[in-house]
Amino acid sequence: MAHGARPNEPKQQKPRQTSPTGARKSASGGPKNPAKSGNPARKSGAVTGPARSGPASLGDWISGARLRTLPLAIAPVALGTGAAVVAGGAGEFHWVRALLALVVAVSLQIGVNYANDYSDGIRGTDNHRVGPARLTGGGAAKPRAVLTVALGFFGIAAVAGLVLVIVSQFWWLLAVGALAIVAAWFYTGGKKPYGYLGLGELFVFVFFGLVATVGTTYVQVGTVNLESWLSAVAIGLIACAVLMVNNLRDIKPDKVAGKRTLAVWIGARASRVVFCVFLLVPFAIVGFFALFYPLAWFTFFVLLLVLPACLIVATAKTAKELILALKLTSMAALLYGILLGLAFAL
Repeated sequence: MAHGARPNEPKQQKPRQTSPTGARKSASGGPKNPAKSGNPARKSGAVTGPARSGPASLGDWISGARLRTLPLAIAPVALGTGAAVVAGGAGEFHWVRALLALVVAVSLQIGVNYANDYSDGIRGTDNHRVGPARLTGGGAAKPRAVLTVALGFFGIAAVAGLVLVIVSQFWWLLAVGALAIVAAWFYTGGKKPYGYLGLGELFVFVFFGLVATVGTTYVQVGTVNLESWLSAVAIGLIACAVLMVNNLRDIKPDKVAGKRTLAVWIGARASRVVFCVFLLVPFAIVGFFALFYPLAWFTFFVLLLVLPACLIVATAKTAKELILALKLTSMAALLYGILLGLAFAL
């Protein structure tokens, strides 16, 4: 017989390709058995897109800050400042304290955005999102870098808050500030983030509604009034509407990733109704204030943004259609806060 393989000799098998963790890979490079993956999205069998390579650009970092959410930080400070003018009079108004309160609110908002990017990214929650790609989930930046930036903005909020406490001498507000930062982190961070349990709207209402508005008034004049409390409820509800339409847009990928937002819990139809309630009730509050502050009537012009947003949410067939409603709602929050705040102050 010629030299070569024997008839009964088994052929050598090529070694199976494995991942660095030892998990067997499919032809696409993902785990062959998605159920064994730690990513909830992979457990469901969903296929994720390829991650970006290369360092994040300045534009990526600016996008990661989610500047469109900043109205949720600016509006309550505007309302709280207007209420402070009513409570203490223009002579007792403190611009420095108002600016410090704004720095705290904006820094906390940006810190929350980067922290959410980090936490959702390492969990795989952002792998199937409809909106703009995230830094961590899209592979534009390393998770540790995103976390560092998030902590940096939390640090800025803490320093500005400390200065505000020193200036105002209201030392007990240190506890409120610390609680706000802890709550911001555990929204999507930690082992059991409450944002994954349908409690995100509660966090937004309390901290970007009540605390931000009433706190701004208190640090300026040492007291609060009805204008502060009612406007805090109003802007808190609008902030909840922003979060609701965001989660309604992502309701399908959130289900896949195991993120149980309020929208996931109550379903798409009920979420549409709740969104409109969140967005329209604040104008009943405007109607009340208009009885005492004539300039408050101008706040009703914000309905030119609110009503189209409600119509879009009520009739949208695809998740991408909700992106415009999200933008309109965020802008409505800013204009609502500025116009009603000016009505109080002027």
